Amino acid sequence: MPKPRSAQIAIEETPFYHLVSRCVRRAFLCGCTETYNFEHRRGWILERLSLLTQMFAIDVAAFALMSNHYHLVVRVDSERAKLWSANEVIQHWQMIFRLPVLVEQYLLSAPQSAAELQAVEKIIETWRCRLSDISWFMRCLNEHIARQANLEDHCTGRFWEGRFKSQALLDEKALLTAMAYVDLNPIRAQMADTPESSDYTSIQQRLGQAIHSAFYGQLLPFAGIAHQDNGKTHIPYHLIDYIELVDWTGRQMRPHKKGNISERQPPILARLGLSPACWLHNCQQLETDFHLVIGPLATVQQFCQKIGQRWLHGQSACRRSFG
Repeated sequence: MPKPRSAQIAIEETPFYHLVSRCVRRAFLCGCTETYNFEHRRGWILERLSLLTQMFAIDVAAFALMSNHYHLVVRVDSERAKLWSANEVIQHWQMIFRLPVLVEQYLLSAPQSAAELQAVEKIIETWRCRLSDISWFMRCLNEHIARQANLEDHCTGRFWEGRFKSQALLDEKALLTAMAYVDLNPIRAQMADTPESSDYTSIQQRLGQAIHSAFYGQLLPFAGIAHQDNGKTHIPYHLIDYIELVDWTGRQMRPHKKGNISERQPPILARLGLSPACWLHNCQQLETDFHLVIGPLATVQQFCQKIGQRWLHGQSACRRSFG
């Protein structure tokens, strides 16, 4: 029996998660077939993501929009939501939801009884929790896209394949592995030859080569080694190192394409203490080898205790990859 999402996510252990959502029966979300052209639906997702990153206390570090699924690497900033005033919480919530009459009266400073004020406070605290909740974030994304797609296809019924998949990323090695895995999805699928030509990916946005959207402003920024803040507001590495790492990894994963392949190991791998062979394997088998958690075995075991899980698939992969 599937575990509830609350038993798979522990924000106090890690704010970073890799999320995957697939269409039912591998139907087309985006892309082209001989009969249909669904490319415009990628724009729907990016527009919705741009809105949701303004609404929620959740940042997107990486994304890739494929033909029948999409990947996100997100960071939950629950501390930011706790600092929002009551009015700020209301402003964020009403970006896509209608306000109850009680809350509208509260905003207008209309006279309210003590019981009514208590009810408003309870509503606001509920919204505050939801605005830093991954499940609500994905619900607001997937339900909206499903309705648009079903309306366009003149049909009803389920559009997404069950629940979205989530993997906790317990340290910076796991974070960078998941980000590279996501950014290289089109190359692995032979939809693109280079990172800069990988349409609808975060790496293309970071390289300034995207012509399809204006989502780049909301991506979680890189800070560089000198400005590490433990992932609180930035990814604690240099952007140029990450770009070199993604480019090098993509070259190794497609060894038979034309051109010379550099065997130079990016310096960032040495700093992280990761072997090139292990890194390349993880960047191709992340969803297969790992289950709910990615990171060093010791922290994986701590995470399992936190969510009440006695055993977790992928522990041998964590031991091999991260120690």
